[in-house]
Amino acid sequence: MVEQLVKEIGEQGLLARLQRFCPAEIVGDDAAVISYQEPGQSLVVTTDVLVDGVHFSDRTTSPEDAGWRAAAANLSDLAAMGASPLGITVGLGVTGDTTVSWVEQIYQGLSDCVNHYNTDIVGGDVCRSPVNTLAITAFGQVSPQHTLRRSAAQPGEAIVVTGVHGASRSGLELLLNPELGQHLSDTERRELIQAHQRPKPRLDVLPILWKVIEFQPSISPAGMDSSDGLADAVLQICRASGVGAELDYSSLPFPPALKQLVSSQTALEWVLYGGEDFELVLCLPPLLAEALVAQLGGASAIVGTITTGTDVRLRDASGVYPDEILSLRRGFQHF
Repeated sequence: MVEQLVKEIGEQGLLARLQRFCPAEIVGDDAAVISYQEPGQSLVVTTDVLVDGVHFSDRTTSPEDAGWRAAAANLSDLAAMGASPLGITVGLGVTGDTTVSWVEQIYQGLSDCVNHYNTDIVGGDVCRSPVNTLAITAFGQVSPQHTLRRSAAQPGEAIVVTGVHGASRSGLELLLNPELGQHLSDTERRELIQAHQRPKPRLDVLPILWKVIEFQPSISPAGMDSSDGLADAVLQICRASGVGAELDYSSLPFPPALKQLVSSQTALEWVLYGGEDFELVLCLPPLLAEALVAQLGGASAIVGTITTGTDVRLRDASGVYPDEILSLRRGFQHF
């Protein structure tokens, strides 16, 4: 079967196809009108740009998975602010020789992700581009008392992570080098690959967090997501809050199969700097942190403590690894 190309159906033809992924009562005008569900809410807006060959590749990601990941990245940013989603818009730049089915599959992945979290694609734009690009803007709402900010961490607070780190980086490696990890079970391989192709923004954590702190109105947790790596998240929180941190090596949440895949040193590198795990990193008083971890279960963990000073250190009580000062320069940088 011969694939239709975008240039063959034109802008209006493409828009007609893409509007099928949006609520009919919202799209069709010059802008979307979204009603707030509750009074006393603040609007939260976040935008990510994803470029073919930089953020996604057909070597490792199907169009549907690329769409899912694009939506998940923005929903994770909303979760990092404590916000619930209202909708996303999509700015799509494609070459004229892109197949229509590729674009539809991208939108199917976008739609599958946002629908899973009870929201919608509410509009966007398309244009010709020399490289396929997605610009996603997500809109959310949050009450002022539930807004998470990087700048709220205080010395003595515990650092909570909501799940494992290094899984997405491991899945990427398995996709790029299928000969690796032959000793892993099918389930272990599938879980690592799914962590890369279909990450889950942790919007589910928020109602549990608010329940844990509901009788502590003076508590304002610091937080952000770990899309750029666990070390990056802790460093960014500390920089914004003017504090330091000490992480405990034995408490870091490694994926169970990670140390079977690579050396212990590489595994540590991927946990700290691998990125794209889309977990939340939160700072809370110790007793509340323990209560949150107990409620979340799974691989959530207290991984360290906020300190005075500005250094972020990794310590290993067993003495196997020397103390290490973590650095933003070791994570992914666009430039």
